[in-house]
Amino acid sequence: MGDFSEKDLGDVLLDSIADGVFAVDKDWRITTFNPAAEKITGVASKKAVGRRCCEVFRASMCESECALKETIRSGRPIVNKTVYITDAKGRRVPISVSTGILKDRAGNVIGGVETFRDLSMVEELRKELEKNYTFEDIIGRSHAMRQLFDIVPQVAETASTALIEGASGTGKELFARAIHNRSPRRAKRFVAINCGSLPDTLLESELFGYEPGAFTDARNRKPGRFVLANGGTIFLDEIGDVSPAMQARLLRVLQERVVEPLGAVEPVPVDVRVLAATNKDLARLVRKGTFRQDLFYRINVIRLRLPALRDRREDVPLLVDHFITKFCRRQSKNISGVSEEVLAVLMDYDFPGNVRELENVVEHAFVLCRGGLVEMRHLPPDLRRKTHAETIGPRNGGTLKHFEARHIAATIRRHDGNRSSAAKELGISSSTLFRKIKAFSIQLPERDGRSQTRCR
Repeated sequence: MGDFSEKDLGDVLLDSIADGVFAVDKDWRITTFNPAAEKITGVASKKAVGRRCCEVFRASMCESECALKETIRSGRPIVNKTVYITDAKGRRVPISVSTGILKDRAGNVIGGVETFRDLSMVEELRKELEKNYTFEDIIGRSHAMRQLFDIVPQVAETASTALIEGASGTGKELFARAIHNRSPRRAKRFVAINCGSLPDTLLESELFGYEPGAFTDARNRKPGRFVLANGGTIFLDEIGDVSPAMQARLLRVLQERVVEPLGAVEPVPVDVRVLAATNKDLARLVRKGTFRQDLFYRINVIRLRLPALRDRREDVPLLVDHFITKFCRRQSKNISGVSEEVLAVLMDYDFPGNVRELENVVEHAFVLCRGGLVEMRHLPPDLRRKTHAETIGPRNGGTLKHFEARHIAATIRRHDGNRSSAAKELGISSSTLFRKIKAFSIQLPERDGRSQTRCR
Protein backbone atom coordinates (compact mmCIF):
# COMPACT_ATOMS: atom_id res chain seq x y z
CA MET A 1 0.00 0.00 0.00
CA GLY A 2 2.94 2.32 0.63
CA ASP A 3 3.69 2.43 -3.12
CA PHE A 4 0.29 3.96 -3.86
CA SER A 5 -0.52 7.64 -3.56
CA GLU A 6 -3.99 8.64 -2.42
CA LYS A 7 -4.88 9.53 -6.02
CA ASP A 8 -3.54 6.22 -7.37
CA LEU A 9 -5.55 4.26 -4.82
CA GLY A 10 -8.69 6.20 -5.71
CA ASP A 11 -8.15 5.49 -9.42
CA VAL A 12 -7.70 1.77 -8.76
CA LEU A 13 -10.91 1.67 -6.72
CA LEU A 14 -12.86 3.55 -9.39
CA ASP A 15 -11.58 1.25 -12.11
CA SER A 16 -12.50 -1.91 -10.18
CA ILE A 17 -16.13 -1.25 -9.23
CA ALA A 18 -19.03 -2.40 -11.39
CA ASP A 19 -21.11 0.77 -11.00
CA GLY A 20 -20.59 3.70 -13.31
CA VAL A 21 -19.10 6.77 -11.62
CA PHE A 22 -18.60 10.26 -12.93
CA ALA A 23 -17.72 13.53 -11.20
CA VAL A 24 -18.28 17.11 -12.33
CA ASP A 25 -16.80 20.46 -11.35
CA LYS A 26 -18.83 23.60 -10.54
CA ASP A 27 -19.23 24.29 -14.28
CA TRP A 28 -20.82 20.84 -14.75
CA ARG A 29 -17.87 19.59 -16.77
CA ILE A 30 -16.89 15.96 -16.27
CA THR A 31 -13.61 15.42 -14.42
CA THR A 32 -13.83 11.64 -13.80
CA PHE A 33 -15.44 8.90 -15.88
CA ASN A 34 -14.65 5.32 -14.83
CA PRO A 35 -14.58 2.17 -17.06
CA ALA A 36 -18.03 1.02 -15.86
CA ALA A 37 -19.45 4.39 -16.95
CA GLU A 38 -17.82 3.85 -20.37
CA LYS A 39 -19.40 0.40 -20.67
CA ILE A 40 -22.92 1.48 -19.66
CA THR A 41 -23.05 4.66 -21.77
CA GLY A 42 -20.90 3.48 -24.67
CA VAL A 43 -18.89 6.72 -24.42
CA ALA A 44 -15.11 6.56 -24.02
CA SER A 45 -13.63 8.36 -21.01
CA LYS A 46 -11.38 10.53 -23.18
CA LYS A 47 -14.47 11.77 -25.05
CA ALA A 48 -16.46 12.37 -21.86
CA VAL A 49 -13.93 14.19 -19.68
CA GLY A 50 -14.10 17.93 -20.18
CA ARG A 51 -17.62 17.93 -21.62
CA ARG A 52 -20.76 19.01 -19.79
CA CYS A 53 -22.48 16.02 -18.22
CA CYS A 54 -25.80 16.63 -20.03
CA GLU A 55 -23.98 16.18 -23.36
CA VAL A 56 -22.70 12.76 -22.33
CA PHE A 57 -25.07 11.43 -19.73
CA ARG A 58 -28.30 11.75 -21.72
CA ALA A 59 -30.84 10.86 -19.03
CA SER A 60 -34.61 11.21 -18.97
CA MET A 61 -34.27 13.65 -16.06
CA CYS A 62 -31.47 15.87 -17.42
CA GLU A 63 -33.72 18.65 -18.72
CA SER A 64 -36.16 19.15 -15.84
CA GLU A 65 -35.11 17.27 -12.70
CA CYS A 66 -31.38 16.60 -12.67
CA ALA A 67 -30.62 14.53 -9.58
CA LEU A 68 -27.08 15.89 -9.22
CA LYS A 69 -28.24 19.49 -9.58
CA GLU A 70 -30.91 18.90 -6.92
CA THR A 71 -28.31 17.40 -4.55
CA ILE A 72 -25.93 20.34 -4.95
CA ARG A 73 -28.81 22.78 -4.48
CA SER A 74 -30.34 21.11 -1.42
CA GLY A 75 -27.29 19.45 0.10
CA ARG A 76 -29.20 16.16 0.32
CA PRO A 77 -28.00 13.04 -1.52
CA ILE A 78 -30.33 11.06 -3.78
CA VAL A 79 -30.18 7.27 -3.52
CA ASN A 80 -31.21 4.71 -6.17
CA LYS A 81 -33.49 6.87 -8.29
CA THR A 82 -34.60 4.99 -11.42
CA VAL A 83 -34.26 6.86 -14.72
CA TYR A 84 -33.41 6.12 -18.34
CA ILE A 85 -30.42 7.17 -20.41
CA THR A 86 -29.79 6.96 -24.13
CA ASP A 87 -26.46 5.27 -24.84
CA ALA A 88 -24.07 5.96 -27.70
CA LYS A 89 -25.96 3.52 -29.97
CA GLY A 90 -29.29 5.22 -29.31
CA ARG A 91 -30.61 2.48 -27.04
CA ARG A 92 -32.77 3.34 -24.05
CA VAL A 93 -31.07 1.95 -20.92
CA PRO A 94 -32.74 1.82 -17.48
CA ILE A 95 -30.41 2.78 -14.62
CA SER A 96 -30.55 3.68 -10.93
CA VAL A 97 -28.60 6.77 -9.86
CA SER A 98 -27.21 7.99 -6.54
CA THR A 99 -25.66 11.41 -6.03
CA GLY A 100 -23.38 13.21 -3.60
CA ILE A 101 -21.52 16.50 -3.14
CA LEU A 102 -17.75 16.91 -3.58
CA LYS A 103 -16.03 19.30 -1.15
CA ASP A 104 -12.44 20.40 -0.72
CA ARG A 105 -10.55 20.14 2.58
CA ALA A 106 -11.94 23.49 3.68
CA GLY A 107 -15.51 22.29 3.18
CA ASN A 108 -16.21 24.30 0.04
CA VAL A 109 -18.38 22.70 -2.64
CA ILE A 110 -16.26 22.01 -5.71
CA GLY A 111 -18.64 19.78 -7.66
CA GLY A 112 -20.66 16.61 -7.46
CA VAL A 113 -20.43 12.88 -8.03
CA GLU A 114 -22.98 10.45 -9.42
CA THR A 115 -22.94 6.67 -9.41
CA PHE A 116 -25.26 4.66 -11.63
CA ARG A 117 -26.11 1.02 -12.12
CA ASP A 118 -27.36 -0.70 -15.28
CA LEU A 119 -30.83 -2.14 -14.59
CA SER A 120 -31.30 -3.67 -18.04
CA MET A 121 -31.24 -7.25 -16.75
CA VAL A 122 -33.62 -6.43 -13.90
CA GLU A 123 -35.96 -4.63 -16.31
CA GLU A 124 -35.84 -7.51 -18.77
CA LEU A 125 -36.64 -10.09 -16.11
CA ARG A 126 -39.45 -7.94 -14.74
CA LYS A 127 -41.01 -7.65 -18.18
CA GLU A 128 -40.67 -11.39 -18.72
CA LEU A 129 -42.52 -12.00 -15.45
CA GLU A 130 -45.16 -9.30 -15.93
CA LYS A 131 -45.26 -9.31 -19.75
CA ASN A 132 -45.49 -5.53 -19.44
CA TYR A 133 -44.25 -4.64 -22.92
CA THR A 134 -44.52 -1.20 -24.54
CA PHE A 135 -44.01 0.06 -28.08
CA GLU A 136 -40.43 0.92 -27.12
CA ASP A 137 -39.81 -2.83 -26.83
CA ILE A 138 -40.75 -3.37 -30.48
CA ILE A 139 -37.66 -3.08 -32.66
CA GLY A 140 -37.97 -1.50 -36.08
CA ARG A 141 -37.22 1.62 -38.11
CA SER A 142 -38.36 0.41 -41.53
CA HIS A 143 -41.11 2.22 -43.39
CA ALA A 144 -43.58 -0.60 -42.73
CA MET A 145 -42.91 -0.53 -38.98
CA ARG A 146 -43.01 3.27 -38.79
CA GLN A 147 -46.46 3.19 -40.38
CA LEU A 148 -47.60 0.81 -37.64
CA PHE A 149 -46.04 2.93 -34.90
CA ASP A 150 -47.95 5.93 -36.24
CA ILE A 151 -51.40 4.33 -36.01
CA VAL A 152 -51.12 1.82 -33.16
CA PRO A 153 -51.16 4.44 -30.34
CA GLN A 154 -54.48 5.69 -31.74
CA VAL A 155 -55.76 2.10 -31.79
CA ALA A 156 -54.69 1.67 -28.16
CA GLU A 157 -56.79 4.63 -27.01
CA THR A 158 -60.04 3.09 -28.27
CA ALA A 159 -62.10 0.16 -27.00
CA SER A 160 -62.69 -1.20 -30.51
CA THR A 161 -62.01 -4.79 -31.43
CA ALA A 162 -58.84 -5.18 -33.51
CA LEU A 163 -57.51 -7.94 -35.75
CA ILE A 164 -53.74 -8.39 -35.91
CA GLU A 165 -52.62 -10.30 -38.99
CA GLY A 166 -49.14 -11.64 -39.61
CA ALA A 167 -47.13 -14.77 -40.22
CA SER A 168 -45.88 -16.85 -37.30
CA GLY A 169 -42.99 -15.17 -35.49
CA THR A 170 -43.82 -11.58 -36.48
CA GLY A 171 -44.69 -10.51 -32.92
CA LYS A 172 -48.50 -10.44 -32.87
CA GLU A 173 -48.76 -11.00 -29.10
CA LEU A 174 -46.05 -8.41 -28.44
CA PHE A 175 -48.11 -5.83 -30.34
CA ALA A 176 -51.28 -6.90 -28.50
CA ARG A 177 -49.61 -6.47 -25.11
CA ALA A 178 -48.20 -3.09 -26.13
CA ILE A 179 -51.68 -1.96 -27.23
CA HIS A 180 -53.14 -3.03 -23.89
CA ASN A 181 -50.35 -1.39 -21.87
CA ARG A 182 -50.93 1.91 -23.73
CA SER A 183 -54.74 1.75 -23.36
CA PRO A 184 -57.09 3.12 -20.66
CA ARG A 185 -57.53 -0.55 -19.60
CA ARG A 186 -53.87 -1.04 -18.67
CA ALA A 187 -54.63 -1.18 -14.92
CA LYS A 188 -56.69 -4.34 -15.52
CA ARG A 189 -55.57 -7.73 -16.77
CA PHE A 190 -54.30 -8.77 -20.17
CA VAL A 191 -55.40 -12.37 -20.73
CA ALA A 192 -54.05 -14.36 -23.70
CA ILE A 193 -55.16 -17.70 -25.07
CA ASN A 194 -54.07 -19.65 -28.15
CA CYS A 195 -57.33 -20.78 -29.73
CA GLY A 196 -55.59 -23.10 -32.16
CA SER A 197 -53.88 -25.24 -29.53
CA LEU A 198 -57.00 -26.58 -27.75
CA PRO A 199 -59.88 -28.84 -28.81
CA ASP A 200 -63.37 -27.35 -28.65
CA THR A 201 -64.34 -28.83 -25.29
CA LEU A 202 -61.24 -27.50 -23.53
CA LEU A 203 -61.36 -24.18 -25.35
CA GLU A 204 -64.98 -23.68 -24.30
CA SER A 205 -64.24 -24.25 -20.62
CA GLU A 206 -61.12 -22.06 -20.81
CA LEU A 207 -62.93 -19.16 -22.46
CA PHE A 208 -66.27 -19.26 -20.64
CA GLY A 209 -65.58 -21.21 -17.44
CA TYR A 210 -67.94 -23.62 -15.69
CA GLU A 211 -70.07 -24.05 -12.59
CA PRO A 212 -69.86 -26.90 -10.04
CA GLY A 213 -71.57 -30.02 -11.36
CA ALA A 214 -71.44 -28.90 -14.99
CA PHE A 215 -69.72 -32.20 -15.82
CA THR A 216 -68.02 -35.08 -14.06
CA ASP A 217 -65.23 -33.88 -11.72
CA ALA A 218 -66.40 -30.24 -11.94
CA ARG A 219 -66.41 -29.76 -8.16
CA ASN A 220 -65.48 -26.09 -8.03
CA ARG A 221 -66.45 -23.03 -9.98
CA LYS A 222 -63.90 -21.98 -12.61
CA PRO A 223 -64.04 -18.45 -14.08
CA GLY A 224 -63.33 -18.33 -17.82
CA ARG A 225 -60.77 -16.14 -19.54
CA PHE A 226 -63.41 -13.58 -20.51
CA VAL A 227 -64.39 -13.13 -16.86
CA LEU A 228 -60.74 -12.96 -15.77
CA ALA A 229 -60.16 -10.22 -18.34
CA ASN A 230 -63.20 -8.19 -17.23
CA GLY A 231 -62.32 -4.51 -17.43
CA GLY A 232 -59.15 -5.37 -19.35
CA THR A 233 -58.18 -7.04 -22.62
CA ILE A 234 -58.48 -10.59 -23.94
CA PHE A 235 -56.16 -11.71 -26.73
CA LEU A 236 -57.53 -14.49 -28.94
CA ASP A 237 -54.49 -15.81 -30.79
CA GLU A 238 -54.89 -17.95 -33.94
CA ILE A 239 -58.61 -17.23 -34.13
CA GLY A 240 -58.64 -18.56 -37.69
CA ASP A 241 -58.26 -22.10 -36.32
CA VAL A 242 -61.46 -22.25 -34.24
CA SER A 243 -64.36 -24.49 -35.28
CA PRO A 244 -67.66 -23.18 -36.71
CA ALA A 245 -69.43 -24.04 -33.42
CA MET A 246 -66.94 -22.03 -31.39
CA GLN A 247 -67.15 -19.19 -33.90
CA ALA A 248 -70.89 -18.96 -33.16
CA ARG A 249 -70.26 -18.72 -29.42
CA LEU A 250 -67.60 -16.07 -29.84
CA LEU A 251 -69.94 -14.07 -32.06
CA ARG A 252 -72.57 -13.99 -29.28
CA VAL A 253 -70.01 -12.71 -26.78
CA LEU A 254 -68.98 -9.91 -29.15
CA GLN A 255 -72.57 -8.98 -29.96
CA GLU A 256 -74.15 -9.14 -26.51
CA ARG A 257 -71.11 -8.77 -24.21
CA VAL A 258 -72.15 -11.71 -22.05
CA VAL A 259 -70.69 -15.18 -21.50
CA GLU A 260 -72.46 -18.38 -20.47
CA PRO A 261 -70.31 -20.62 -18.26
CA LEU A 262 -70.97 -24.34 -18.62
CA GLY A 263 -73.74 -25.32 -16.21
CA ALA A 264 -74.74 -21.70 -15.47
CA VAL A 265 -78.37 -20.61 -15.39
CA GLU A 266 -77.81 -16.93 -16.12
CA PRO A 267 -75.38 -15.28 -18.54
CA VAL A 268 -72.55 -13.24 -17.03
CA PRO A 269 -71.97 -9.71 -18.39
CA VAL A 270 -68.38 -8.83 -19.29
CA ASP A 271 -66.64 -5.58 -20.21
CA VAL A 272 -63.68 -6.75 -22.28
CA ARG A 273 -61.68 -5.32 -25.15
CA VAL A 274 -61.03 -8.07 -27.70
CA LEU A 275 -57.81 -8.31 -29.69
CA ALA A 276 -57.66 -11.20 -32.13
CA ALA A 277 -54.74 -12.48 -34.17
CA THR A 278 -54.23 -14.89 -37.03
CA ASN A 279 -51.58 -16.11 -39.44
CA LYS A 280 -54.29 -17.02 -41.96
CA ASP A 281 -56.11 -14.98 -44.62
CA LEU A 282 -59.51 -14.74 -42.94
CA ALA A 283 -61.10 -13.01 -45.93
CA ARG A 284 -60.20 -16.04 -48.05
CA LEU A 285 -61.58 -18.41 -45.39
CA VAL A 286 -64.83 -16.41 -45.45
CA ARG A 287 -65.06 -16.87 -49.22
CA LYS A 288 -64.42 -20.59 -48.77
CA GLY A 289 -67.18 -20.78 -46.17
CA THR A 290 -64.96 -22.04 -43.32
CA PHE A 291 -65.03 -18.81 -41.31
CA ARG A 292 -68.21 -16.95 -40.44
CA GLN A 293 -68.63 -13.69 -42.31
CA ASP A 294 -70.49 -12.03 -39.43
CA LEU A 295 -67.72 -12.94 -36.97
CA PHE A 296 -65.11 -11.65 -39.42
CA TYR A 297 -66.87 -8.30 -39.58
CA ARG A 298 -67.03 -8.16 -35.78
CA ILE A 299 -63.31 -8.71 -35.22
CA ASN A 300 -62.17 -6.78 -38.28
CA VAL A 301 -63.17 -3.35 -36.97
CA ILE A 302 -59.51 -2.29 -36.91
CA ARG A 303 -57.00 -4.30 -38.93
CA LEU A 304 -53.24 -4.29 -38.36
CA ARG A 305 -50.99 -6.16 -40.74
CA LEU A 306 -47.53 -7.02 -39.35
CA PRO A 307 -44.89 -7.31 -42.09
CA ALA A 308 -42.79 -10.41 -42.54
CA LEU A 309 -39.11 -9.94 -41.75
CA ARG A 310 -38.20 -10.35 -45.43
CA ASP A 311 -40.31 -7.22 -46.11
CA ARG A 312 -38.37 -5.12 -43.59
CA ARG A 313 -34.81 -6.35 -44.03
CA GLU A 314 -33.39 -2.97 -42.98
CA ASP A 315 -34.52 -3.83 -39.43
CA VAL A 316 -32.32 -6.94 -39.30
CA PRO A 317 -29.17 -5.12 -38.00
CA LEU A 318 -31.24 -3.50 -35.22
CA LEU A 319 -32.75 -6.84 -34.23
CA VAL A 320 -29.39 -8.63 -34.32
CA ASP A 321 -27.86 -5.96 -32.08
CA HIS A 322 -30.84 -6.17 -29.72
CA PHE A 323 -30.61 -9.96 -29.39
CA ILE A 324 -26.83 -9.97 -28.88
CA THR A 325 -27.15 -7.31 -26.18
CA LYS A 326 -29.89 -9.35 -24.48
CA PHE A 327 -27.89 -12.59 -24.57
CA CYS A 328 -24.74 -10.81 -23.32
CA ARG A 329 -26.67 -9.58 -20.28
CA ARG A 330 -28.17 -12.98 -19.57
CA GLN A 331 -25.01 -15.04 -19.99
CA SER A 332 -22.32 -12.50 -18.99
CA LYS A 333 -20.48 -12.84 -22.30
CA ASN A 334 -18.58 -10.12 -24.13
CA ILE A 335 -19.62 -10.42 -27.77
CA SER A 336 -19.46 -7.13 -29.63
CA GLY A 337 -21.56 -8.02 -32.69
CA VAL A 338 -21.46 -9.93 -35.96
CA SER A 339 -19.01 -9.74 -38.84
CA GLU A 340 -19.96 -7.92 -42.04
CA GLU A 341 -20.14 -11.25 -43.86
CA VAL A 342 -22.55 -12.70 -41.29
CA LEU A 343 -24.75 -9.60 -41.34
CA ALA A 344 -24.88 -9.68 -45.14
CA VAL A 345 -26.00 -13.33 -44.99
CA LEU A 346 -28.66 -12.60 -42.39
CA MET A 347 -29.99 -9.65 -44.37
CA ASP A 348 -30.16 -11.72 -47.55
CA TYR A 349 -31.97 -14.68 -45.93
CA ASP A 350 -35.79 -14.79 -46.18
CA PHE A 351 -36.44 -16.00 -42.59
CA PRO A 352 -39.68 -17.98 -43.05
CA GLY A 353 -39.89 -18.08 -39.23
CA ASN A 354 -39.51 -14.29 -39.10
CA VAL A 355 -38.19 -12.51 -35.97
CA ARG A 356 -38.51 -15.65 -33.84
CA GLU A 357 -36.27 -17.57 -36.28
CA LEU A 358 -33.75 -14.72 -36.37
CA GLU A 359 -33.57 -14.76 -32.57
CA ASN A 360 -32.95 -18.51 -32.60
CA VAL A 361 -30.20 -18.13 -35.23
CA VAL A 362 -28.50 -15.38 -33.22
CA GLU A 363 -28.74 -17.41 -30.01
CA HIS A 364 -27.21 -20.46 -31.75
CA ALA A 365 -24.30 -18.34 -32.98
CA PHE A 366 -23.98 -16.65 -29.58
CA VAL A 367 -23.57 -20.00 -27.81
CA LEU A 368 -20.78 -21.10 -30.16
CA CYS A 369 -18.93 -17.76 -30.19
CA ARG A 370 -16.48 -17.35 -27.31
CA GLY A 371 -16.04 -13.61 -27.73
CA GLY A 372 -15.43 -10.81 -30.19
CA LEU A 373 -17.44 -11.00 -33.40
CA VAL A 374 -19.84 -13.74 -34.52
CA GLU A 375 -18.33 -15.31 -37.65
CA MET A 376 -19.77 -17.52 -40.40
CA ARG A 377 -18.62 -20.69 -38.63
CA HIS A 378 -20.91 -19.86 -35.71
CA LEU A 379 -24.09 -19.85 -37.79
CA PRO A 380 -26.37 -22.93 -37.88
CA PRO A 381 -25.17 -25.53 -40.43
CA ASP A 382 -28.40 -25.39 -42.48
CA LEU A 383 -28.06 -21.64 -42.95
CA ARG A 384 -24.38 -21.96 -43.90
CA ARG A 385 -25.18 -24.66 -46.48
CA LYS A 386 -28.05 -22.64 -47.94
CA THR A 387 -25.89 -19.53 -48.10
CA HIS A 388 -23.06 -21.43 -49.82
CA ALA A 389 -25.47 -22.73 -52.47
CA GLU A 390 -26.95 -19.29 -53.12
CA THR A 391 -23.61 -17.50 -53.44
CA ILE A 392 -23.10 -19.40 -56.71
CA GLY A 393 -26.08 -17.61 -58.24
CA PRO A 394 -26.62 -13.90 -58.88
CA ARG A 395 -29.04 -13.30 -55.98
CA ASN A 396 -26.49 -12.95 -53.24
CA GLY A 397 -24.19 -9.96 -53.56
CA GLY A 398 -22.01 -11.05 -50.67
CA THR A 399 -21.59 -7.68 -48.96
CA LEU A 400 -23.65 -5.08 -47.20
CA LYS A 401 -23.00 -2.64 -50.05
CA HIS A 402 -24.68 -5.03 -52.51
CA PHE A 403 -27.65 -5.39 -50.19
CA GLU A 404 -27.91 -1.62 -49.71
CA ALA A 405 -27.83 -1.08 -53.47
CA ARG A 406 -30.61 -3.65 -54.02
CA HIS A 407 -32.68 -2.13 -51.23
CA ILE A 408 -32.32 1.41 -52.61
CA ALA A 409 -33.17 0.28 -56.14
CA ALA A 410 -36.28 -1.58 -54.92
CA THR A 411 -37.45 1.46 -52.93
CA ILE A 412 -37.03 3.76 -55.96
CA ARG A 413 -38.99 1.32 -58.12
CA ARG A 414 -41.73 1.13 -55.48
CA HIS A 415 -42.07 4.93 -55.72
CA ASP A 416 -42.10 4.82 -59.53
CA GLY A 417 -38.79 6.66 -59.75
CA ASN A 418 -39.73 9.51 -57.40
CA ARG A 419 -36.44 10.04 -55.60
CA SER A 420 -37.84 12.47 -53.01
CA SER A 421 -40.44 9.95 -51.86
CA ALA A 422 -37.87 7.13 -51.91
CA ALA A 423 -35.42 9.17 -49.83
CA LYS A 424 -38.16 9.89 -47.28
CA GLU A 425 -38.95 6.18 -46.91
CA LEU A 426 -35.24 5.34 -46.61
CA GLY A 427 -34.79 8.00 -43.92
CA ILE A 428 -32.06 9.89 -45.80
CA SER A 429 -31.84 13.23 -47.60
CA SER A 430 -32.37 13.50 -51.35
CA SER A 431 -28.75 14.58 -51.83
CA THR A 432 -27.51 11.50 -49.92
CA LEU A 433 -29.73 9.29 -52.06
CA PHE A 434 -28.34 10.90 -55.23
CA ARG A 435 -24.77 10.20 -54.07
CA LYS A 436 -25.62 6.57 -53.35
CA ILE A 437 -27.29 6.18 -56.76
CA LYS A 438 -24.07 7.36 -58.41
CA ALA A 439 -21.79 5.35 -56.10
CA PHE A 440 -23.70 2.10 -56.65
CA SER A 441 -24.45 2.79 -60.35
CA ILE A 442 -28.15 2.14 -59.73
CA GLN A 443 -30.26 2.00 -62.89
CA LEU A 444 -33.25 4.34 -62.45
CA PRO A 445 -36.74 3.56 -63.80
CA GLU A 446 -37.76 5.00 -67.17
CA ARG A 447 -40.26 7.43 -65.64
CA ASP A 448 -40.22 9.74 -62.62
CA GLY A 449 -43.32 9.18 -60.49
CA ARG A 450 -43.34 12.84 -59.44
CA SER A 451 -43.20 14.49 -62.86
CA GLN A 452 -44.07 11.60 -65.19
CA THR A 453 -40.92 12.40 -67.19
CA ARG A 454 -37.90 10.34 -68.01
CA CYS A 455 -35.41 10.17 -65.13
CA ARG A 456 -32.09 11.84 -65.71
